[in-house]
Amino acid sequence: MDILILVAIIAVVAVVAISALSITLRRREPAPPPSRVEEGEEKARERAGEPGEPQIGDDASVGVDEERRTIEDVALPPAEEAEALAEPEAPPIEVPEPTAGRLVRLRARLARSQNTLGRGLLTLLSRERLDDETWDEIEDTLLTADVGVGPTQELVGRLRERVRVLGTRTPEELRALLREELLALVGTDLDRAVHTEGGVSESGEERPAVVLVVGVNGTGKTTTTGKLARVLVADGRSVVLGAADTFRAAAADQLQTWGQRVGARTVRGPEGGDPASVAFDAVREGIAEGADVVLVDTAGRLHTKAGLMDELGKVKRVVEKQGPVNEVLLVLDATTGQNGLVQARVFAEVVDVTGIALTKLDGTAKGGIVVAVQRELGVPVKLVGLGEGPDDLAPFDPEAFVDALIG
Repeated sequence: MDILILVAIIAVVAVVAISALSITLRRREPAPPPSRVEEGEEKARERAGEPGEPQIGDDASVGVDEERRTIEDVALPPAEEAEALAEPEAPPIEVPEPTAGRLVRLRARLARSQNTLGRGLLTLLSRERLDDETWDEIEDTLLTADVGVGPTQELVGRLRERVRVLGTRTPEELRALLREELLALVGTDLDRAVHTEGGVSESGEERPAVVLVVGVNGTGKTTTTGKLARVLVADGRSVVLGAADTFRAAAADQLQTWGQRVGARTVRGPEGGDPASVAFDAVREGIAEGADVVLVDTAGRLHTKAGLMDELGKVKRVVEKQGPVNEVLLVLDATTGQNGLVQARVFAEVVDVTGIALTKLDGTAKGGIVVAVQRELGVPVKLVGLGEGPDDLAPFDPEAFVDALIG
């Protein structure tokens, strides 16, 4: 029985081996030549001009009978054309509007937002009988416009005395009286020029003027820096911008866009980098390029965070290693009213503010903040923003401002 099983196993193994050998031999046999019918069909297609079967390496757009391209035959575009494709074309440099008389041109826009104050005062002063109740209304009108308690009491006191002496009051006399007193309140003898005159270092090297722009986030600080660059370029100054607001990548991009529009170079650092280092590099770049002014846009410091305010002081100290800071402009939002004074006080303690840039003045009827912030800090308003346009930043002119108030 065991012998029969062994014989059966040997037979099965032999059958499997013979089958595998026959399959291998068949694979090694060459493919049979095409039949005469197939050869005839292929020749007929060639005579008719029809393409044959595509082969490896054939170009889909090139027939098999055409000469095939090699890599040497592929022409590269000219170098100039390749550079144009690789780098986008720089935007054309704009020519900003001249700054002389800019506030006068924007007076109508200022008057639309501010003449509520002037018109209200003139209406009250024109009453036949100016009793205590009327003077209280005049005082309330001034306080509502954010003139501040001290300046309001001072103005009302002077108006009461002059109206009493004047006796009869024509509309023209009242307007002239109010204009004179408002001008005295705003101040016509303050130095409102943005100091952009450079100097000479101890080694005799020309040094650009340095302007630090500081303020809380949301006041329009970076935009004001860009618009100030346009003001300076319009006055024939060359400018280097320092994007020291390294905590917001969008701020550096925004400032660079402003610079490109007027041909001003922007120095920036890595996101989250040291703002003082960027400010230092910007001043150094300004010296190397022989620029007239370096504008440094600092990070929007929250006045409630002492650590961040200390860092702002550090930026100023580091910049001063290369020379004095000529101007520290504090950007305030006119629509915040008296809240802006709290910010102003803290910034003044840290970086010795020398001037105010008041933005969004066309968006509020509280133009009295001009008076209040000057009294609070003892420094003048030097620039005012009156719109969203690139040339809507204007040097502050007290007379044009008061004329817009009273219409």
